[in-house]
Formats: sequence, structure tokens, C-alpha cells
Amino acid sequence: MSDDRTQPLILISGLSGSGKSVALNALEDHGYYCVDNLPGAMLPALAAHIESEPERYRRLAVGIDARAGPEELARLPGLIAGLARPAELIFLTAENEVLIRRFSETRRRHPLGSERTLGQAIEEERRIMEPLAEQASHVIDTSDSNIHELRRSIRNLVKPAVDPQISSLVLESFAFKKGVPRDVDLVFDARCLPNPHWQPDLRACTGLEQPVGDFLGAEPMVEEFADDVDRFVRRWLPVWAEEQRSHLTIAIGCTGGKHRSVYLVDRLAQRWRAAGLDVTTHHRELIQ
Repeated sequence: MSDDRTQPLILISGLSGSGKSVALNALEDHGYYCVDNLPGAMLPALAAHIESEPERYRRLAVGIDARAGPEELARLPGLIAGLARPAELIFLTAENEVLIRRFSETRRRHPLGSERTLGQAIEEERRIMEPLAEQASHVIDTSDSNIHELRRSIRNLVKPAVDPQISSLVLESFAFKKGVPRDVDLVFDARCLPNPHWQPDLRACTGLEQPVGDFLGAEPMVEEFADDVDRFVRRWLPVWAEEQRSHLTIAIGCTGGKHRSVYLVDRLAQRWRAAGLDVTTHHRELIQ
């Protein structure tokens, strides 16, 4: 479908513990506006609202579960059929013993388990949701799937609407002597490069200032280092995207975190922005 406004409304439903939240998160990472646990009766009103703002809601996914109640779920197929926008229902399920294990591991209470054992609550939910499962465009059994496999399955279902991509890159400079930043995906060590710190007239400057840029830009090793990082990251971006990453943080460190790493982060950010990538920079040691 070439026009995003004709993309179907995606409905995510299924048994508690089967992975509905994971599925909605995967869709959100692929550009969908996601609404979780929407009462079925509100679906027509939501549909009317999104049709009034098609540019904002080009891709929309809605999560509906057993908490809506059997009466509301029974009406849902008719409500779906009456929508102006086409809809696709993805139903997630899993074997009872798998669901019991997942609830035991997370220690969460089943939404229908206030006056039932866990096993009884799962059976009751399966009974309530069966008519909806029969209406589904796609049924995914997650019994033998991990989180990454489920995310991949969801992406494959909506692949005609969106290609996998890293939606944002964060480039961070830091000082090794103050520790490697937490929660980074890639770390590059620039301490092997010529150090402006040893030039008395550059010591008080930073890698964002012209004198340091002139010094480092004149060193062939620095340009080769930047070229190698550039080639490596751009070569592997599509592969990381296929693994359901939407965000990548790359850290470049040097001894003091003020010259070489700052210069490289700024230079690479300019290259990648020129290539159309969404890049945010952060210079840890320059923030007081």
C-alpha cells in the first residue's frame, strides 16, 4: 500500500501472558501510535477521531484484552466490520503450562484471577477470547518464542508498511579516567590518537573549538579513525535494525574526554546527519 493513510488499523489481542505488551512495543518502535487496553465500545469513537487527523495517526495499533468483558468482546467483530479504515486483528496465544510459568516467574496476578486459581483464570480467559481468536487475521502461538522472536514475527506481519531501521543514534564523548558510560551499545577508544592536551596553547580548548579541530584534522590517523568508525557503524546499522533495535548509543572515549573524543563525535554527527540519520550528541565531560 503506497498511501500510509490506507494502512490498516492493527488490533492486538490474546491471552494474558502471551506477549501483547511486547507486540505493542514492537509496533511502537516501527512508527505506530499505540493505545493499550482500549474498551471495545470506544473503538468507533477512536476510529472517527483518527480519521479526522489522518496525518497524525497514519499507523495505529490498539490493544484489547479480556478485561473488556465478555459482552464487549462479543460485540467487537461487528464494531471492527463497521470501521471506515480496514482492520487486522493479531491474536496471541500460548499453552497453559507456559502461561502458568510466565505468571509464576513475574509474580503478576492474572486479570481474571481474583476468585480463581491461576489455572482456572487462564481457562476462563481462553473461553472468553475464543470467538475473537476465530476472527483474527493472524494467530501467533508464543509458547516456544522469546521476546526477540515475537518482535520479529510482528515486524514481518507489518513489513509492507515499514522497513526496519534505527530511528535514532546517540553519539557520546567521555573520559576513560572517569569510567565508561552505562547503557551504551558500542565503545571506541581514541586514546591511540595524537593528544592536543600536550600542546600548551590547546590544553584549555575543547574538541568543539577551531584550533583543536585544525590540529586533529591535520593528523591522518584521526581521519582514518573516523573513517573506520563511520564504515563500521553504517555497515552494521541494517543488521542491528533487523534485530529489532530502534535506538543505538555509540560512545567514543579518550583520556580526558575534552579533545579527541569530542572532536570525533562532532565530526561523525555531521557526516551522519548529512546522510539523513537522526543523531543526538552528548559530551559528558563538557557538562558542568
